[in-house]
Amino acid sequence: MKKNIAIIMGGFSSEYEISLKSGQVVYDTLDKSKYNAYRIHIFKEKWVFVNDLNEEFQIDKNDFSILINETRITFDCVFNAIHGSPGEDGFMQGYFELLQIPHTSCGMYQAALTFNKRDCLSALKPYGIKTAESFFVNLGDVIDEDAIIDKVGLPCFVKANRAGSSFGITKVYKKDELQHALDVAFKEDDEVIIEAFLDGTEVSVGVINYKGETKVLPITEIVSDNDFFDYKAKYLGESQEITPARIDNDKAEKVRVVAKKVYEVLKLEGFSRSEYIFKDGEPHLLEVNTVPGLTAASILPQQAAEAGISLNELFENAIESSLK
Repeated sequence: MKKNIAIIMGGFSSEYEISLKSGQVVYDTLDKSKYNAYRIHIFKEKWVFVNDLNEEFQIDKNDFSILINETRITFDCVFNAIHGSPGEDGFMQGYFELLQIPHTSCGMYQAALTFNKRDCLSALKPYGIKTAESFFVNLGDVIDEDAIIDKVGLPCFVKANRAGSSFGITKVYKKDELQHALDVAFKEDDEVIIEAFLDGTEVSVGVINYKGETKVLPITEIVSDNDFFDYKAKYLGESQEITPARIDNDKAEKVRVVAKKVYEVLKLEGFSRSEYIFKDGEPHLLEVNTVPGLTAASILPQQAAEAGISLNELFENAIESSLK
């Protein structure tokens, strides 16, 4: 019997267009002789199955099923391709765990924790994971610009605490730019993290559960054509993503060890991609993504290809691992 696989995509955040592309790649790639794949669009206003004719069928949220021509279809597994909320912050994970439907991403708590940059970095610090100096601000706080600059220095990065794909990020060079950067970040989230600028080589490290073991994928070096690895650099080709990274063996081994440690300390499952910048020869963690981009041009699939893992093998492994 072929397994019914729901590929969820879309979401509530600025990342929904990227998510739709990731989900479509998963749909196009999965072996249809093994799986019945269903594209499920999750938006605030509707949850629908979209067939190949672009007809929409309502999802019954009581049990995550669909009714097609009087036939009720339920799912053996959910492939999570939603970047941002509600697919990367724990909401969908909690929902599927309540319904006892296997899914390809990490657990509810791990998703919520890693999506919150502030809390994730705080949880990892006792384990010796190095990070940039940071300052936290909530919407409505009195902004003490001098205190912020005293702690993190200039230039610095102002980031939405719970957002992905470089939305809500500004690099600030002067004190009088700080308030505008906060305004930009607060459009994405009511929590903001301000981090010291780390001047060094940036790398991205994919870590996955592959055939029952934690596997660190080949490292990618990020060289942005812009001032930093922003949305345009990530998705509009304004960067070089070099796999394997042009770093020496000592640095490569250090970041591999740290990335594996982060994955295991946080008890992650499925896909993850963490970003680091080397400062004084040591990798400093920027963030952890648990639903990374899954198009052929995305970083984690590039790394898998370098490791000899095809897109089909990557996606099938995620499904089969969740079904065990």
